[in-house]
Amino acid sequence: MAINLAGGRPSAGRGQRRAPMAEINVTPLVDVMLVLLIIFMVTAPLLVAGVPVDLPDARANSLPQDQTPIQISLDGKGALFIDQMEIAPAALPAKLAALREARSDDARVYVRADRSLDYGRVMAVVGEVNGAGFKKVALVTDSAREQQ
Repeated sequence: MAINLAGGRPSAGRGQRRAPMAEINVTPLVDVMLVLLIIFMVTAPLLVAGVPVDLPDARANSLPQDQTPIQISLDGKGALFIDQMEIAPAALPAKLAALREARSDDARVYVRADRSLDYGRVMAVVGEVNGAGFKKVALVTDSAREQQ
């Protein structure tokens, strides 16, 4: 045990009170944050990359589709086709409106375009499809494996 020889107060020094320590020790906080950063850096690539799995074959039939999708194609010369029938670009809005009335609300539209075409030309066709009221529009591409 310690003995207080200065009088009534504990070692405050010449009649002044010691101020309470108001500093926060951030070292443990920084240590915890660095550990969390390392954990996220290690686990993030594992979440993005899929595991290659060789799936088994099945004899089950594919699920029935309500209807075949509408395929709009643009060839390298800019000719416009709906399914396999060539149409004039000016007739596209009317043809899409007729298809919209004939199909259900969830009709799918696939847009296929030659890679040599101008981006604006392709987006003009996509805009017409969207303007006709189709909600399910997909741009069709070749997979990277087929191009090599």
